[in-house]
Amino acid sequence: MDKFVLESAYKPAGDQPKAIEALVKGLNAGEQHQTLLGVTGSGKTFTVANVIAQVQKPTLVIAHNKTLAAQLAQEYREFFPHNAVHYFVSYYDYYQPEAYIPHSDTYIEKEAQINEEIDRLRHASTQALLTRNDVIIVASVSCIYALGSPEEYRKVHLELGAGVKTTRAELVRDLVRLYFERTTADLAPGQFRALGNTIEIMPTGERVIYRVEFEGESIARVRIIDAITRAEIKQGLPLSQGAKGESLFLFPAKHYVTPEGARDRTISDIKLELKNRLAVLERQGKLLEAERLKRRTNHDLALIREIGFCPGIENYSRHFDGRKPGQPPYSLLEYFPHKADGSPDFLTVIDESHVTVSQIGGMYAGDRARKENLVEYGFRLPSAVDNRPLQFDEFEERVGQTIYTSATPGTFEREHSGKNIVEQIIRPTGLVDPEIITRPVTGMAGKEEKSPSPASGQRGDASKDDFSSFPGQVEDVLLESTKVIDHGGRVLITTLTKKMAEDLSEFLKDRGYKAAYLHSDVQTLDRITTLTDLRKGLYDVLVGVNLLREGLDLPEVELVAILDADKEGFLRSQTSLIQTIGRAARNVAGRVILYADQETESLKKAVGETNRRRAIQVAYNKKHGITPQSIKKAIKDITEELRSEHGKAVNAMLVIEHSEYKKNPRTFLTKKRREMADAVKNLDFETAALIRDEIYTLTGGGKAKSSKKRSK
Repeated sequence: MDKFVLESAYKPAGDQPKAIEALVKGLNAGEQHQTLLGVTGSGKTFTVANVIAQVQKPTLVIAHNKTLAAQLAQEYREFFPHNAVHYFVSYYDYYQPEAYIPHSDTYIEKEAQINEEIDRLRHASTQALLTRNDVIIVASVSCIYALGSPEEYRKVHLELGAGVKTTRAELVRDLVRLYFERTTADLAPGQFRALGNTIEIMPTGERVIYRVEFEGESIARVRIIDAITRAEIKQGLPLSQGAKGESLFLFPAKHYVTPEGARDRTISDIKLELKNRLAVLERQGKLLEAERLKRRTNHDLALIREIGFCPGIENYSRHFDGRKPGQPPYSLLEYFPHKADGSPDFLTVIDESHVTVSQIGGMYAGDRARKENLVEYGFRLPSAVDNRPLQFDEFEERVGQTIYTSATPGTFEREHSGKNIVEQIIRPTGLVDPEIITRPVTGMAGKEEKSPSPASGQRGDASKDDFSSFPGQVEDVLLESTKVIDHGGRVLITTLTKKMAEDLSEFLKDRGYKAAYLHSDVQTLDRITTLTDLRKGLYDVLVGVNLLREGLDLPEVELVAILDADKEGFLRSQTSLIQTIGRAARNVAGRVILYADQETESLKKAVGETNRRRAIQVAYNKKHGITPQSIKKAIKDITEELRSEHGKAVNAMLVIEHSEYKKNPRTFLTKKRREMADAVKNLDFETAALIRDEIYTLTGGGKAKSSKKRSK
C-alpha cells in the first residue's frame, strides 16, 4: 500500500500540535463529525495535512469555489510531493443550463464550453482513485454531481506492454471501444493516431504520448514521449517497468461508459417511459406538450440508435445506468474506497464549512425546480430529474468521517460536532488578529460628530478621534492606501456591489493607483491571476465584493478596508465581517478599517470575537516571549494546471516578445496585425487566434492605461 509522506520545512507550532492530536484521536475513536475552528492564518491546511499523514486514508477536500480549490491543491502538493494530489472541479468555462420560463414562453437551450485541461484533470482524479491509495482529491461542489459508474469505468480498461498479444488493427478497435478518438493531427488527451507499424496514444489524464510499437502479432515495446519536444521520457511517471520498456494502463476517454448490449435495453426503457408520459399528458389535455415531448424524444432516440449519442444525453442517464426512479446518480464519491459492508473508507475535509455546507445542501433544490418546469411543459421525460446532484442526506451517507474547517463554523457544524470542536487560535508565527479601527462613512465637515459606542473598537487613529474634517470613506481609503503602498504593502477594499467595485477600481486607476477589481463575473483563471499579480506587486489595491473573504492567502496585505460596514445583511453579517477581517491577519502590520455611521449587532459581535481572540494571542506571546512575524510564502502560479494549451501558448509568446513590444509598441502591433491577417488568408486560424489574444493581452483589451501619478 502506498503511504502518505508529509514533507515540510516547518514543524507544528502554536495550537497546531494540540489540534492534530485531538483530531487524530477523534478519528481513531470513530467520531463521524469534528470541527477545526482555526483563525485565519493559523495553518489549518498544515494541521489537516498532518492528520492525513497520521491516519493514512485517501482524502476528499471540498472547497466552495474553484479559486480556493486550486490554492488548496497547490498547498497539498507541496506537503505531499510524492503522493497523488488531484484537482476536481466543473469542467465548464461557460455553462447555460437548459430551462423553460412559462410566463414568457421562453425556452433556453443548453449551452456549454468545456475546458479540456480541467476535463483531463478530472480523469486523472478518477484514475488515481481506482489505482492507488495515497490520493488526495481537492474538489468543488462538482463532486456531488452525476458521474459515470465507477464499476463500468473500472471494468473497461486496457493494459499494454511488451509481449502483450494484439495486432495493430485489434488495438485500434479496442481504443475506439474505450471512446478514444482517432486523428491524423496533433494529439490531445483522449486521442490516438496510427503511423505505420506504431500507434501513438495520449491518455485522458496525461500530457505525454505513449508510442506502442508492434512486431508481428504482439507489442514489442511501449515508449513514453514528450508531446512537445518528442524526446523519450524515462523517469518520473507512475508506471510499472516492463521487460523492454514501459507498461501502459488505459482507462476510457469518457466517464460515462455504456456496457455492451445496454443500448437496446436503454432505448426500450425510454420508449416505455415516453408511452406512459404521453398518456398522462393527453389525459390532462396538454396536447401541445405531448406533441413536443414525442417529437423531441423520438429525435433523441434516433440519434442514440445510430450514433450512440444525442445532445442532452445526460437526461437519460437513469436509463443508461439502470437506476430506479428517485435513486441517486453515481458521483465522484463512489470512486473512493469502501469497506466490505459498503461504508465509506476515506476521510472528508470540508474547507470553509460555514459556506461549503450550505452550498452542498442547496444544489439539489435549484436543479429540481428547473427540471420540473422542463418536464411539466413537455421538454423532457420525468426521468430527467434523476440526472441531478446528491441531496444533502445522500451526501452525508457517502462521506463517512468528516472534519469541518472554518474560522467561523456555522450552526450545522457546531450541532453535529458537539464536544468535538477543536480551537486553533494561536498562530505558529505568533501573529495576532489585526487591530480594528472604525470610522464614519460620510464626511463630517460642517456636521456635528456623533459619539460612537466604545464597543465598536478603536475609533479613528490610536492618537486621536477628531472627525470634524473627515473627508468620507473613499477619500480616507485613498489616504490610508497611500501610506501602506509607500512602504511596500498591499490593500484590500470590500464593497457591497459589483458595480461599486468596478467604479471604485476605475476611480483608483484615474488617481494613479495600480488597482484591479475582483468579483464573480471575472473568469476563474483571471481571478487567480489577479490575486497572484497582487502578491507580485503588479497591483497595489484590490477591490472586491464577496471574493475577498474565505481562503485567500495574501501575506503581503497590510490593510483591509470594509466600506459601508454598517449595512446589515449577508455581506456585513458577523461571519462575513470576521472572515474579511482575517485577510489582514497574515501580516504583522495588518490593520482593518471599518467604515460605519452606526453600530449594528453584527459589527458588535464581529469586533468582540476578534478582540477576544487577539487578547488570547497577545497573552500567549507575552508568556512565551514570542515576537510576531509576517507569514513568508513563495509566490506560485496555480493557473498552469487550469490553463488551456491555447492560453499557455499565448503566455509563452508574451514572455518571448514583450521586450520587443516595449521598445516600439505601435510598430510591433502593426507587425502582429499583419501576421494575423496573413494567417487568416492561409486558413491558419489557430495561429491567428494566438496572435489576436497576444495583442489583446498586451493592449489590455484595448483600454488606454492611465499615466497619472498617484495623488498624495
